[in-house]
Amino acid sequence: MQLAIFCFVAALGGLLFGYDWVVIGGAKPFYEPYFGITESPYLQGFTMSSALVGCLIGSVLSGALADGVGRKRLLLLTSLLFLASAIGTSLAPSLAVFNAFRIVGGMGIGLASNLSPMYISEIAPPNQRGRLVSLNQVAIVIGILTSQIVNWCIAEDQVSAGNVIAFELSWNVTTGWRWMFAAQSVPSVAFLVGMLFLPESPRWLVSKNRTSEASAVLVRFVGPEQAHIQLQEMIRSNTPIPLNANHTTERPPMKHMLTLGIFLAVFQQWCGINVMFNYAQEIFSAAGYSVNQILWNIVITGVVNFSFTLIAVCTVDLVGRRFLMLVGSGGLFVIYLVLGTCFYYHVEGLFPLILVSSAIACYAMSLAPVTWVVLSEMFPVESRGLAMSKCVLALWLSCGLLTLTFPILNDALGPHGILWFYGGVCLVGFIAIAKVLPETKPAS
Repeated sequence: MQLAIFCFVAALGGLLFGYDWVVIGGAKPFYEPYFGITESPYLQGFTMSSALVGCLIGSVLSGALADGVGRKRLLLLTSLLFLASAIGTSLAPSLAVFNAFRIVGGMGIGLASNLSPMYISEIAPPNQRGRLVSLNQVAIVIGILTSQIVNWCIAEDQVSAGNVIAFELSWNVTTGWRWMFAAQSVPSVAFLVGMLFLPESPRWLVSKNRTSEASAVLVRFVGPEQAHIQLQEMIRSNTPIPLNANHTTERPPMKHMLTLGIFLAVFQQWCGINVMFNYAQEIFSAAGYSVNQILWNIVITGVVNFSFTLIAVCTVDLVGRRFLMLVGSGGLFVIYLVLGTCFYYHVEGLFPLILVSSAIACYAMSLAPVTWVVLSEMFPVESRGLAMSKCVLALWLSCGLLTLTFPILNDALGPHGILWFYGGVCLVGFIAIAKVLPETKPAS
């Protein structure tokens, strides 16, 4: 029970990651007229993406500090960054201050995306590790849904009050959007308080030769007898999560592992599924849906995303990481091929929605959570922080490039062509995973 609570607290970093990343979308129609940037595409674009600058900074910081100062201290810093971002953006008197605090929040995202799954993986028993690390992805999805619900409720409140539209828009422009960002302070405080009671990662303590402290932490989780066994295994191997002998008999050289980790991080973005979220309006418009129908479809895809993330939590320790990665990449290849063909022949209505939902379901139960599980397991503990930070940095760089290039590629290739393009990326990913990815699930 105590272990589950600790994992839940650490996963709050993922929840705040999801909330902070998405909240700006609901606030966008209101803060833009407030700051007077509705006629400035450059300022609109920078404001929407300023958090990405912070993500890159946070990723670099996590690599420089995680292996030196430990996981707990950086997670405490992460909670403070999220809290500062919530307060700062909600009270920002100018666009410059607003963007500065969005960058601060982005730093929290960059740290959380590395440290939360890493910390959970290092306190979890081997037979529960995949499921518990996947909880971080569940938390991210919950954060996204929470942000969307909070944004809708705050804006909807004025509509339900019976006020005229002009007043409703005026309130949202002057005040409403600030509450959307301020609401993030609630989980931020919960994260901060919870982290004060969490222990340091026992695997990190062992890597620093602080074995007595590591033993005390393990005793709290699994009792004295199992704590002794796990501690001796950590000391003996100093590679606490060996790869499954069914796929490899020894751990590959570090540079090969890092190359593979960076490839998986980039592939998780360039499999194209984030386009379904970021550019849902364009995709559903191409399928013939109206604006109101598009908004409802987005809700449907959000529910699908959450539901199938839960399926990943239930299956990742049963069927293994490699199998789910193959299912995700191969499944997306087939779905994109069919969906692109539908757009090519102008098929409209329910069938494209089913295919889009299927793609999101496929991603949610495989590449979305399992990539984080694999990255948190594949590196030796003494260099895990630095190695994961490089992978996370590559992930955020590829995320920015994906978002930037989609309009250009979509204009050049058309909706069908862009889906076929991402399908080709998924086919490459499937082949690479089949050939070089070892199973990181501990042998039973």
